[in-house]
Amino acid sequence: MSLLQNLPKNVGEMDRTIRLAAAGVLILAGLMVGSVNLQIILSILGLIVLATGAIRFCPAYTLLKIDTNKKD
Repeated sequence: MSLLQNLPKNVGEMDRTIRLAAAGVLILAGLMVGSVNLQIILSILGLIVLATGAIRFCPAYTLLKIDTNKKD
């Protein structure tokens, strides 16, 4: 858990809310589609989006120098 606490937070509240909602949609879509390959892809994408929203850190944002987290 300490490793996750040391990550910089670069995902803001609105971004986080959108990610969590999108993750739910992706995971549900993954459960509803007929193709097993598409189920796996959508579920994995949903879990990645869920994880980045939950821990408020996105590695892609770091590479692209994006930060939606408001600094006080």
